[in-house]
Amino acid sequence: MYAVIETGGKQYKVEHGDVVYIEKLAAAEDTTVDFKVVALGGEEGLKIGSPFVDGASVTGKVLKTGKAKKITVFTYKPKKGSKRKLGHRQPYTKVQIEAINA
Repeated sequence: MYAVIETGGKQYKVEHGDVVYIEKLAAAEDTTVDFKVVALGGEEGLKIGSPFVDGASVTGKVLKTGKAKKITVFTYKPKKGSKRKLGHRQPYTKVQIEAINA
């Protein structure tokens, strides 16, 4: 069985035991979080919610929070002498999926 969850403005397809990197959550390590389910798939077919599936939830355990590798953002305007160099590290939360409650 798999589920499509929504968090941080993005959707993720998850199964039991998966480890996913999602947008940063305001949750401490070793706590559990619940996600809204957009769709459920399994042996009996696909169930799609409008917008969410009633009575369904996905439970995950927060493993850690951190920042991704640094990316360099360089913008310039040719022939104008204008340039700017920035760096960015996106914060994330690492979550292990523990249960899919249909």
